[in-house]
Amino acid sequence: MKAAVSSVIENQLQNNEFLGDVLEGLSRKRKTLPCKYLYDEVGSRLFEEICDSQDYYLTRNEADIFTTYRDEIAQKFGPETLLIEPGAGNCEKVEELLDAMDSPRGYCPIDISPEILLEAEKRIKKSLPGVQVWSEVGDFSQSEVWNKLIHVSSRKKVIFFPGSTIGNFEPLEAERLLKLFASNLAAGDGLLIGTDLVKDSVILERAYNDSDHVTERFNLNLLQRINVELGANFDLSLFAHRAFYHPLRQRVEMHLVCLKNHSVSIADTCIDFIEGETIHTENSHKYSIAGFKSLLVRSGFESVCFWQDSAKTYVIHYAQAI
Repeated sequence: MKAAVSSVIENQLQNNEFLGDVLEGLSRKRKTLPCKYLYDEVGSRLFEEICDSQDYYLTRNEADIFTTYRDEIAQKFGPETLLIEPGAGNCEKVEELLDAMDSPRGYCPIDISPEILLEAEKRIKKSLPGVQVWSEVGDFSQSEVWNKLIHVSSRKKVIFFPGSTIGNFEPLEAERLLKLFASNLAAGDGLLIGTDLVKDSVILERAYNDSDHVTERFNLNLLQRINVELGANFDLSLFAHRAFYHPLRQRVEMHLVCLKNHSVSIADTCIDFIEGETIHTENSHKYSIAGFKSLLVRSGFESVCFWQDSAKTYVIHYAQAI
């Protein structure tokens, strides 16, 4: 009974945080919503579809690197390493890496979607029965979720952060997040992180405006989530998905464009929308190899090596905490 009550309280706290973030973001002159809320259970599954699309090259080219260099990457870790994956999602990227590692201490996936995490944990325990799994539900950008991992001891820890997720953060936020990672590692512990390279805007914009319109459904699902969880009355037909590359900021921006003047009610708060204004929902920053190495140094890491796909579009860096 106590566990059930605790779960209810936790859900209420999460909804209160969600509501606060939504109202704060939509009350700004330039409306915005935190991209982490794109990844509920529905959003996470839609993102899996995006990763499988022909236009979205990032997942495919990152997989090419792991296929080619998996054993070499695993050797960098050494034996009895604990692998921690913030924003793990369905955890599919980690299984072959865990299988290549020398006697891994275990695996700690962190994600805000408990349904996706539970399903992934069951699959990993079945496919790799010798690997211990400690799942944590929470926001990996907050120190609280990392405090829960203190009880897991190991010879060495490596944070696994693939998918160019670091690109979702503003440059200062990215540095702050990497410093948080470094603060939870000892000197010599590792960071394996994927980054998308700066490239032609046509390729980039096609990746975020896929021909099957899955990214559009993924983006609009955020408004549907607000309707369901916060009792809002967004009419999804009054918003359109838009993604474009901003060359000066070296990032793809994802927006929801308002198609006509109207108002939306969220928890007794009225939010006015003007035709043509947008809700900024996500960024995907692109990096040069040298630029990302500099970011690693500023964040408390030493760059050790990196691997690229055959098309030279994507990079996986390995760094060590100083």
